[in-house]
Amino acid sequence: MIRSTLYNKFFFLLTFFIGFSSLHSQKKFTLVLDAGHGGSDIGANRNYSDIGSVQEKNVTLGIVLKLGRMLEKNKDYKVIYTRKIDEYPSLTYRTDLANRSKADLFISVHVNSSPSKSATAQGTETFVQGPNQNRANLDVAKAENDVIFLDERDKENFASYNPSSPESLIALKIQQSKYLEASLIIGGMVEDNFVKKDKRLSRGVKQENLHVLRMNAMPSILIETGFVNNYDDAHYISTEDGQQAIAESIYNAIVNYKKLVDRNVKEPEPEKPVEQPLKNDFRILLMSTPNKYNDQDPALKGLKYILPIKENGAYKYYYGTTNYASVRDTNLKTAKDAGFRNSMAISFVPNQALGTGYYTLEIYTGKDKLDSKSMILKMIPDIIRNKENGVFYYTFGKYKTLEDAIKAQKELDGKGIKNTIIEKRLK
Repeated sequence: MIRSTLYNKFFFLLTFFIGFSSLHSQKKFTLVLDAGHGGSDIGANRNYSDIGSVQEKNVTLGIVLKLGRMLEKNKDYKVIYTRKIDEYPSLTYRTDLANRSKADLFISVHVNSSPSKSATAQGTETFVQGPNQNRANLDVAKAENDVIFLDERDKENFASYNPSSPESLIALKIQQSKYLEASLIIGGMVEDNFVKKDKRLSRGVKQENLHVLRMNAMPSILIETGFVNNYDDAHYISTEDGQQAIAESIYNAIVNYKKLVDRNVKEPEPEKPVEQPLKNDFRILLMSTPNKYNDQDPALKGLKYILPIKENGAYKYYYGTTNYASVRDTNLKTAKDAGFRNSMAISFVPNQALGTGYYTLEIYTGKDKLDSKSMILKMIPDIIRNKENGVFYYTFGKYKTLEDAIKAQKELDGKGIKNTIIEKRLK
């Protein structure tokens, strides 16, 4: 739930991305209502013997049309639909429509689903755009982003976007920071209404990297109205009464949000200067241990973008890399929240060559030496083998900079040789 302090901060942030209230009052408050999925993309779905087939595309359209009818009764609102029938508008079309319309608010309605056929997971949750590393939200992001491959234009537009790239995340953060606070406000109002008016379980407001939100130049939220594979939720969202109640809760949130927007703001706050990059890169040191972990090991607590570096027999695990102070601090908080309480930010000089020693790639370690027919030996004929304390170590290459070692590691990863470790040797 969103704390009341956000509401106080909201007034100071409004002028940054909405403009003077006097200008705003001259036009209708424009909303883009997006019924998720549609057409051949039915979205989350489940069949029940008594309810029948519950399909996300039908539920979302029902809620959006009911919400739109309520808003259209008020002359102060202009409502734009991404779809009003059973068709599939591309993600590019949905965001382009919102941006061309210079909308004040974008609301996308969806239905949730968990991996199991029958869910204990239940309730509503609302997402706003943000590069959150929370693993619990990752499944939702993947499910909603999968549909970008349904449209040729989406393939073209999103092909260059790499969610694992620090540069992409930094650009995303700068672009969306103007609208994040307002999105959190309206998202909190929606979830509050679900709890207080509809007596439903709320899973809160969360940040996630969803394609249907990230290109929007306005406050935007994606509402998951319930779990299709939870019987109680499925029954609720598939009925006319349930859909009407959901639409009313969203409508009331919009009305209250607009009241905040319409309050008189005399002077806009000066625009904050664009954050300048730091001289050095920063990685978050999670731990130093004699144990070697693979990417999916529980010891890494679900964090992604981990760079292990072996040094003096110990494996040091670094999370993220950035030369922006704000992203560095966010990464450090993420690491501590994940359970790495002693984590710290470590500075790296970009492309710094080692004065003595070199970096190499540890390809394989084990008590048994690799078979002569091993794929690794075939692909890396000049691999070096050593045996220490009964353990075989296979290494490859000598690199003066960490960046060169990372580049070589990525090349091996592209060839199918996974979970290599960069080792720093000082002699």
